[in-house]
Amino acid sequence: MQRRLSRLTLAAAVMAGAALLVASPSAAAETAAPSGSKQGVGGPGHSEDAPFRGKIISMLRHMTVEEKVGQLFVVEVFGQDANNVTAAQAASNEAKYGAGVRTPADVVNKYKPGGIIYFDSRRGGGVGGIGPDNVRNPRQIATLSNGLQAAATSQRMGIPLLISTDQEGGAVVYRLVAPATAMPGNMALGAGRSADDARRSAEVIGTELAAVGINQNFGPVADVNINPANPVIGVRSVGEDADLVAELVAAQVDGYQAAGIAATAKHFPGHGDTAEDSHFGLPEITHSRAELEAIDLPPFKAAIEHGIESIMTAHIVVPSVDPSGAPATMSKPIITGLLRKELGFDGLIITDALGMGGATSTYPPDVAPVQALKAGVDQLLLPPAMDVAYNAVLNAVRSGDISRSRLDESVYRILRHKFRHGLFDNPFVDVDNADSVVGAPAHLADAQEITDHTTTLIKNDAGVLPLSKDPRRVLVTGRSDVVLFGDTIANQLSDAIRARGQTVTTFGTNASPTQAQITQAAALTANVDLVVVTTNNANAAQQNLVSALLATGKPVVWAGVRNPYDIAGNTSAPTYLATYGFTPGSIESLARVMFGEVNPTGKLPVTIPTADGTGALYPFGHGLSY
Repeated sequence: MQRRLSRLTLAAAVMAGAALLVASPSAAAETAAPSGSKQGVGGPGHSEDAPFRGKIISMLRHMTVEEKVGQLFVVEVFGQDANNVTAAQAASNEAKYGAGVRTPADVVNKYKPGGIIYFDSRRGGGVGGIGPDNVRNPRQIATLSNGLQAAATSQRMGIPLLISTDQEGGAVVYRLVAPATAMPGNMALGAGRSADDARRSAEVIGTELAAVGINQNFGPVADVNINPANPVIGVRSVGEDADLVAELVAAQVDGYQAAGIAATAKHFPGHGDTAEDSHFGLPEITHSRAELEAIDLPPFKAAIEHGIESIMTAHIVVPSVDPSGAPATMSKPIITGLLRKELGFDGLIITDALGMGGATSTYPPDVAPVQALKAGVDQLLLPPAMDVAYNAVLNAVRSGDISRSRLDESVYRILRHKFRHGLFDNPFVDVDNADSVVGAPAHLADAQEITDHTTTLIKNDAGVLPLSKDPRRVLVTGRSDVVLFGDTIANQLSDAIRARGQTVTTFGTNASPTQAQITQAAALTANVDLVVVTTNNANAAQQNLVSALLATGKPVVWAGVRNPYDIAGNTSAPTYLATYGFTPGSIESLARVMFGEVNPTGKLPVTIPTADGTGALYPFGHGLSY
């Protein structure tokens, strides 16, 4: 059965999923130790653990409660080096973790955490608004990773770190920039329809992360995006078809494993049908159990079947599984009942960031981590107040609110994961090798080839495309207020068109073009032969810009460079393409398609609804070629 479900066909999921529905286990079900698993990762007493079981049990016997609790946490640090930081970075570490905790190594020394997560400078959160800024270049990142591992392994128990980041591919959630290879995002891969491309994309990302000492990636996104208004997933999802999402998620799991790092499927049990962002609030997924089986769970099941090693929870309410109103992260029926018992997953379960609104709006910082552990989670990501969270868990264990066996269960899984990845043998990376691996020519070539398979020609009514190589005057306009991937979208596209012998005028606008900008852009068309305009999740002002350009009578090529739905706001436009992102490869691929160097083969991985949402403007699978 093909599970392609837009909101227009959501009701059909009830019947489609009914045959798959199984009884939900009791919320009171207890797990004293990791259970067996379909993906071959067993708990204590299972043969899969034989090489490590004795070592892990011995370590558990010798670890203090404080050391065990530390292993549960994944924290951020400010700075590019484990031991040497700027004054602002030192102040930021102290503000977050306490007086005297000035360096990343100090953070490791204080808490002995199980993991560290890397961010770039855009995250903010530090003194004066600075970000962690951990990922400037390959050699620096590798040196930071080695320094952190040295700090961790110098502790009494010598336990290495899981070092993680969010490198999903695409132009929305990424941390490493050039020279790191920018692979296409999930929805672009969905348009390409190639499991081989999805696997290779993940393998490239994973290989480059591994080279700089990052051994766990928080990807792939396994959400099925059936809601065009979804503010947090969108192009981060493969698309609206559960089978397609499952196929490409499984392929990415294979790719990450080939690269030797742990993949993390997210956001369980599925964040694809919400109009609220869990960073700021607590969304509710109203799917029935049958709909969950038909829409949301297939990608996670496929990931588990392919050996996924970690799964991230979502801060969403799912009443059909847990009517209590608890977010999935803190829900025992969802985490232990559905994920552990029904789906048979025995790898690491990690929370989404505990500082997000979907967690903090329901539980204070001393309650959220305790409830997540009671629900069955193993790793606690980014608590908003680390001392509060750490002490809350420690006190819960000491009081018996969280049993010692429950604590040992999660620590066992964390240690097992580290043993399986060889981190106890050697957690360090070759700094000299990082420069040659990250952004390797073969990686860049693969990224461009894969991206060329994804650009989708949705409308070509006037036959403007493909463009000839004859010289012409071209106006390139669209959002140009943010520099990403080294330059603005408008400038990158202008350079690509100029490289093809065209005379280009570039006019950048704000994210919401002002009326003055719209008027000026329209006036500039008087001196050109062709207009190329990009929109990025087009708001009313961007749509007004497109309307003004169309009204000039000049040929207009319009590209939606994020979600593909923008055409619904201006259906009179005769030429429209979707790139699903604005990485350098996406912009180059757009130019190649426009000039006929690449015959477009991308197919819509989602339905584009009409503006009023009552029908389908362009169906799933639509896509033109020359």
